[in-house]
Amino acid sequence: MSTSDVNPLEDTESEAALAYAEERRENIRTFVRTNPDYYIRNFDKIGASSRFTPTFNLMAGIFGPVWFGARGLWTWALPFLIIETLAFVQIARGLFGDLASDAMARIASIEGTLELRRKQLEAAIEANSDKIDVYRRTVESLEENIGGIRAEAEAMAGQGPSIALTGLVILLIVKAVQAIVANWALEARFSDWLSDRSVRSALPVQEIVFSAIFMALIVTAAMMHYSFPGRFSLLSHFPTDPNIRLTGITWVEEFIAWCVRNSEVFFDVLTIGIRALLDALEVILVQTPWIVIASLIVLLTWLTAGIRTAIYSSAFLAYMGLLGFWEAAMTTLALLGTAACLSIVIGIPLGMFAARRPRFYAFIQPIMDFMQTMPAFVFMVPVIAFFGVGKPAAVIVTMIFGGTPVVRLTVLGLRGVPESVREAAISFGANKWYLLTKVDLPLAAPSIRAGINQTIMLSLAMVVVASLIGAKGLGEDVLEALQYANVGQGILAGFSILFCAMILDRIVQGARK
Repeated sequence: MSTSDVNPLEDTESEAALAYAEERRENIRTFVRTNPDYYIRNFDKIGASSRFTPTFNLMAGIFGPVWFGARGLWTWALPFLIIETLAFVQIARGLFGDLASDAMARIASIEGTLELRRKQLEAAIEANSDKIDVYRRTVESLEENIGGIRAEAEAMAGQGPSIALTGLVILLIVKAVQAIVANWALEARFSDWLSDRSVRSALPVQEIVFSAIFMALIVTAAMMHYSFPGRFSLLSHFPTDPNIRLTGITWVEEFIAWCVRNSEVFFDVLTIGIRALLDALEVILVQTPWIVIASLIVLLTWLTAGIRTAIYSSAFLAYMGLLGFWEAAMTTLALLGTAACLSIVIGIPLGMFAARRPRFYAFIQPIMDFMQTMPAFVFMVPVIAFFGVGKPAAVIVTMIFGGTPVVRLTVLGLRGVPESVREAAISFGANKWYLLTKVDLPLAAPSIRAGINQTIMLSLAMVVVASLIGAKGLGEDVLEALQYANVGQGILAGFSILFCAMILDRIVQGARK
């Protein structure tokens, strides 16, 4: 072949491939540090296929979760640790554990009762009582139970070798799995390291020591606890003192009492405002003729969601009216409307303020997480202390539980407005008010409406809980059905709550679309 037949492009591609391969090898050496040739060979094998490629890593199989933890593969280390702990526990229970401890504890308990019954039998025999046969049968029954439990204990004690063998089989299987998947998992972490060098690489000594100590502590504690139940009280019961709890209760009660004494005027004014809004909505929804309210609801559903949804709404309203739930449903909607209106009036401006202030949103986000995750029965206690029982307290509880979505989704919607659109409006001379009202809010409107919808739905979910502190409406019917096991009333009232939710959801969703 002459020199003119050589393709310069092919030479360039070959040199680039060789350079890439050498660079990859150097990166693997830097990443693994130990036994680089082994990992280069296996990483190349794994990277050559898009499917899972099994390899065998002896060190990962021997050291298991310690190897994975030292390599930073904690998402793999923890599941393997749980399985290995289970295997070691089975082995320890089978070889050294007191398998009959539970049965012997039951025997000891029954023997105390048996001794008492024997004394009663002796006393009955001395007194020639007519209960001799009853006591004798009781004693015989307890003796039979003790014999059966003792046989069960002996059988359990004989199962030690099989339990230990089961644990050994589980341990060998999980060791084999770890050895097979180790290189595949490490190669995936190597790919992440190539794009982000902050990902931990190599095998730092401190990570090896930490992983080993952590794994040994978990395995040892589990083996001692399950192999010798009840022998180590530190493993069975958290070390505490009842006085700590009593002191905490006293402090909380004193703090709540102090807050009530020093904020009585504020909460009285807040209660008056809530009650005024609630009374106004009850006048509109409850005292207005039913045909007017029903017609307005059907018309609103028709305008926002279409004629088909309006027909469904008519059927739902007819269901509530014919079954006698109309007044309770309107009372529920008044309570819901008060809580939802206050949540929306407070939540949307708060979301608008927090959307452009990351630090402020980072401050209120844990508070909102607390409001949504804390069970309603817990924050109901301080609410009753400040507001007493009744409808205002029910409104506050409903607002706490259901008021956060409108804030979150308002922030999400405003932050989702494209910066290019905002910059274009600013370049044409838009001031802050114009930018907010003509650009930000219209583009964020779907997200804000979704937040309003979620707030209404979560508020409606609190209907039954709010009835526990004096709120009237459909929740009271469901609560009464629970108290008296009235299945029919509970189901019918529950369907009324469901239909109210569906009507409100269709109205809000229809407006959103």
